Amino acid sequence: MSHILYPFAAAAVMVAALAAISIWSNHRLLLKFSAILIVALILPAAYLTILDLLSRPKPVSLEWSARDLSEATVIGAHFKEGDRIFLWLRVEGVDEPRYYALPWDEQVAKQLYGAQQEADAEGTEVRMNRPFAHRDMEAEMMFYALPQPAAPPKQGPPNNPYYYRSELRSEDRGV
Repeated sequence: MSHILYPFAAAAVMVAALAAISIWSNHRLLLKFSAILIVALILPAAYLTILDLLSRPKPVSLEWSARDLSEATVIGAHFKEGDRIFLWLRVEGVDEPRYYALPWDEQVAKQLYGAQQEADAEGTEVRMNRPFAHRDMEAEMMFYALPQPAAPPKQGPPNNPYYYRSELRSEDRGV
């Protein structure tokens, strides 16, 4: 949320500069008041528009700042058949999850659904390979489930001559 204030402040300064230019020009008084009124209406409209955009998914094709990102974690997905695939992604280096929309592609939807099923069965998460790169959708795997992590290595008995290990079987112990 705090990042959105910087572009808005820059836009407000530019609009105010434009209003100042029109106020100091040699036009009639009615035109000068009109410039002030327009600035007074543009600023709240721009702020409300920016706030509304925060809750909407960003098309993946418009992401330019992270175009070379190698992968992202898929937190959630929603399919709107025939329209779009909505993704909630956790991107490395960004604190908050991001909301994106992919154009509808049946093969991509099947791939994502299969990766989600596999990740649920394995107890892992779904990753998206090169999420913001332009690509041929059928040529490479876009979504995949992480493999199950390896179990921690077992530790053998310590190298201690005083270590006692019972060789009794459970039948001999009376269990």
